[in-house]
Amino acid sequence: MTSRTQRPARHWSDGNRRPARSLIELAIERFVPCPWPAHAGLHSRPLAPQIHAPLYTDDERARRDASPWTVVQGVLAPVQFLVFLVSLGLVIRYLATGEGAGVATLSILIKTGVLYAIMITGSIWEKVVFGRWLFAPAFFWEDVVSMGVMALHTAYLAAVLLGIGSPAEQMVLALAAYATYALNAAQFLWKLGLARKQGPARTPRLPSGGVPA
Repeated sequence: MTSRTQRPARHWSDGNRRPARSLIELAIERFVPCPWPAHAGLHSRPLAPQIHAPLYTDDERARRDASPWTVVQGVLAPVQFLVFLVSLGLVIRYLATGEGAGVATLSILIKTGVLYAIMITGSIWEKVVFGRWLFAPAFFWEDVVSMGVMALHTAYLAAVLLGIGSPAEQMVLALAAYATYALNAAQFLWKLGLARKQGPARTPRLPSGGVPA
């Protein structure tokens, strides 16, 4: 009986004559945020860094810089964060000691009021800069999470006004709202960093007549 030596099947990538990696390897390499592929069981070349599209066109950036709503947002954002930190401390104090329910509740109501203010003015700002009230592509996911933040704060407000749940249960709901707010704030800080990396809007070149080209 003659023996037959089976040659291992080889799969080639298109045109490069190199063995094609499996779909599982490609999927892992695409989604595992590990800067050293060997730690994830991979030994191939690291992925090239992703290049983010600019957040603003030149016209959008000019409208942003000229709008008074940009100043309003710049003032309300740190105010809201400061109120958040104070309120968070008061809520944790109440849950830990059972003391200060009234002042903790008042701080959450103030935080909710500031949130409504920044959401309304932010929607106006988005309309001025991007031409739509919400969910502009540049800030789509930030707006999605903001809706969750609004829903949780409104749920807390309804619970307090309608007397739903104990004060401790209401405070836990407030903590859930605060955790979502912290995520949303991190999203906007990341986008702020991207916006700062984007250069200033290009000034239109003026011909001899002084009219923008």
